Amino acid sequence: MSLLAITGATGFVGSAVLDAALGAGHQVRALTRRAQPERAGVEWVPGDLSNAAALAALIAGADAVIHIAGLTSTPDPGEFEPANVTGTANIIAAMKHAGAARLVFVSSLAARMPRLSAYGASKARAETLVEASALDWTIIRPPAVYGPRDRDMLDLFRAAKWGVVPLPSGGATSIIHVDDLAGLLVTLAGNAAPTRKKIHEPDDGREGGWSHKELAQAIGHAVGKRSVFAPHLPRAVMHAAAAADRLLRGDRAKLTPDRVSYMCHPNWVARFDRAVPAAVWQPAIAGEDGLRATAQWYRREGWL
Repeated sequence: MSLLAITGATGFVGSAVLDAALGAGHQVRALTRRAQPERAGVEWVPGDLSNAAALAALIAGADAVIHIAGLTSTPDPGEFEPANVTGTANIIAAMKHAGAARLVFVSSLAARMPRLSAYGASKARAETLVEASALDWTIIRPPAVYGPRDRDMLDLFRAAKWGVVPLPSGGATSIIHVDDLAGLLVTLAGNAAPTRKKIHEPDDGREGGWSHKELAQAIGHAVGKRSVFAPHLPRAVMHAAAAADRLLRGDRAKLTPDRVSYMCHPNWVARFDRAVPAAVWQPAIAGEDGLRATAQWYRREGWL
């Protein structure tokens, strides 16, 4: 049993990591900006990534840190730097002060192409800080993450229910179920040797990823449609959709101009030479099964 310090434990990925860590028998100390209900095996630390005292309390005596917290979408691209770059720098400084060594950092495939988006650029800068830190680090670049409690892909499932899944321009992407990603991150917290000071790009095990059309059809099947209409939307149309989303949902808009920039890139497939060694971890949830189970969860919770 180890003590794991987790940032972002109240978010979509982080909550799955919290469950996986407890399921594996670890004790957890987790950072939170809001009061949380008591939970066996979890010590909640009030604060955020800008609070040095909170980070010191979070990391003191921890065997490993899993740094998930960060900003993925915002109408103001200037917010990525303090959230993703400065926040990571603060984690590194707190770990060094506490004498903690093992860091598992959750980045993004968007960091591969930092010129495409402010989000990807911020994750790339954060990776550079981690690589230069002299800590015992592993960087994970997840592809599109889906599963129960995910709101980012929810709109695609809702659209598929009506037989239409709008897509960016032609291309391919990898996906990973949140439970597979969570299991990987917890495994890496204690299994450093084969992944030490490496960047890995995990996925669902589907070689070559999913073409956008294939993924649209799979989501359609998950909601019970034999087929769906999946038009490719030109960049200009997607930017117009982003503007409309901002008008409708304000700061809660999921489609932002920054997201459009990297969504229109044709290749977000995890690279085989960046795969996690099979002896360390392998995905357990195939895409078709995971998408179907996710649709069932959405229905059960009244989201779909």
